[in-house]
Amino acid sequence: MNSLIQLVGVNQDLLIYLAIDVSIAILLLGAMRFLSGLSAKVNSTDELAKEDNFAFGISVAGSILALGIVLTGAITGEAASSYAMEAIGMLAYGGYGLILIKIGRIIHDKVALQRLDKNALIIEKNLTIGIIDAAGAIATALVIRAVLVWVDGLDLSTFIAITSGFFVAQTVLVIVTRIREKQYAKNNQEDCLQEALSNGQLALAIRYSGQVISTALAVTAASYFLVYSPDTLVVNLIGWLVIGVVMTLLVALLTAIAKRIVLWGINLVEEVDQQHNIGVASIEMATSIAIALILTALMA
Repeated sequence: MNSLIQLVGVNQDLLIYLAIDVSIAILLLGAMRFLSGLSAKVNSTDELAKEDNFAFGISVAGSILALGIVLTGAITGEAASSYAMEAIGMLAYGGYGLILIKIGRIIHDKVALQRLDKNALIIEKNLTIGIIDAAGAIATALVIRAVLVWVDGLDLSTFIAITSGFFVAQTVLVIVTRIREKQYAKNNQEDCLQEALSNGQLALAIRYSGQVISTALAVTAASYFLVYSPDTLVVNLIGWLVIGVVMTLLVALLTAIAKRIVLWGINLVEEVDQQHNIGVASIEMATSIAIALILTALMA
């Protein structure tokens, strides 16, 4: 065994650091399920096993995946100065990431989609809202992860930067939601997107999920252009906002072009908005996310 460890270049300290990170990660992921139940004021076990509430399950799954994404930003790959500092750093970043995910969901519920009673609709087993909730959590997590990777250190300035970058990104996500609402109303005789979602139009939820996740990916591209410095934090945050908006517009433009090619000859408004074609909506979602991933990879 010692020979094998030496062969792959892994020492005992690194294994201990790995064990600390993985243990804390599993603990936080397990806590997320029960926190989701507390947030919705329900017993998570009953909702999942007795009520067979798929909407709640999808919402919880989105939360767990979101936290996992955030934790990948908390794990830097560099060992801390001691085991205690490694545990503190992981708990601090992971715990704060969990809090920001919750805040992001509140912003998504109360500001972006303020006409929906998300918790009530999920308890009513509205699958559409469960998907929307999961997508919002994942989008928020992608932004938090990008900021965690962007900053350096574990001090007050770091957390100020993380919080500020988070709110900048949330602003962009809310703006995009408003634009999508207006676009939907224009294409559907002034109908309300949020009302359609609350009525369970699954195809719209799938397409909207792709839009918010691709927007989050676009915003994260700002981290590739800016160098973190506590002394120039305000300038950097303005840069995050400007670059985030520019990248979001670029992703939207390229996605629109790609959709016309990928879905050539298909009337998207008719198929998704009116006929609720989840197959076409899924292709729209995949195209949106694919373009955002490709563009951010090119910027890295």
